[in-house]
Amino acid sequence: MTSVPWIRRLCILGALLCYVVVVLGAYVRLTAAGLGCPDWPGCYGHLTPAAAQAADTAAAFPDRPLEPGKAWREMIHRYAVGTLSVIVILVAALAISARRRAVVSVPLALALIATLIVQALLGMLTVTWRLNPLIVTLHLLFGMTTLALLWWLLLSLPRSSWEPRARPDASLGSRGASQLALARGLTLLGLIALAIQIALGGWTSSNYAAVACPDFPTCQGAWWPHSDYRNAFVIWHGLNINYEGGVLDNAARVAIHLTHRVGAAVTTAALALAALFVLWQRGLAGAHRRAWAVLGALALQLTIGITMVLKTFPLWLATAHTAGAALLLLATLALLRTLTQPPW
Repeated sequence: MTSVPWIRRLCILGALLCYVVVVLGAYVRLTAAGLGCPDWPGCYGHLTPAAAQAADTAAAFPDRPLEPGKAWREMIHRYAVGTLSVIVILVAALAISARRRAVVSVPLALALIATLIVQALLGMLTVTWRLNPLIVTLHLLFGMTTLALLWWLLLSLPRSSWEPRARPDASLGSRGASQLALARGLTLLGLIALAIQIALGGWTSSNYAAVACPDFPTCQGAWWPHSDYRNAFVIWHGLNINYEGGVLDNAARVAIHLTHRVGAAVTTAALALAALFVLWQRGLAGAHRRAWAVLGALALQLTIGITMVLKTFPLWLATAHTAGAALLLLATLALLRTLTQPPW
């Protein structure tokens, strides 16, 4: 069992770092630093922006003059991703070495490696395809997937005495088992709704549609203003287009924003229903703490989202909106794990 403590430490470190990477990625995107380094994996052909600044980059990149602030933000994000990659590789190596003891899910560890490879490819395409909304959205989704896999792997390690477990009251018999199954199903539906909502959030951000509705609860002073759904969700506009700043007209951006708001309402209802159902069942007392965590994270995310609009989208709140989505994802996964039978 000596490898399990190390895997636990690495998973904790990896989950924390991945959370930072997701939030930092949002900050890079929101400060228009996604093309701060127009090449990949270096920056203007160098390992650091400082080296690029000292060199003459105008000849090689005449249409993208070096902006040191944006370049540093982009490269710090890449350095953090590189460090996370090392941690994930170490976790996978230790999981494989301990596979005979069946204490760590090797398929889950290998899925982490595969996700990381896809994420690296998407990171490259984000730059080389000039912030294509489809690639930027997928980049966010795979970043969240990496975080989710690290968190699930951590939750799946041999349990400590302090970790909760939703064992239905034995005196309830089949009723308790039915409660557990229903709670698990509701939480899974909530997780699916949350995943779709995160994708909608990425699509909203990558198409610069957040500011299309500068008021709340109305949008441009109307409950349902003119919107263009025909063009709002066209996922491919072709290559050789610079998407920085967005290419859609206002009506299409309004359609995206409104859809994101509707998605927020649906996700809120689904997650609140799952958490409240768990809290109403005395036989699922072991999951109550994590159900409260879901409700708390949900309330926080709604508060951030509404305040962000009312305060005219300040940078710190827009970044916090992504942080809140990641926190809600972690809380939902923790609740689902508590309601799921362990594999050993």
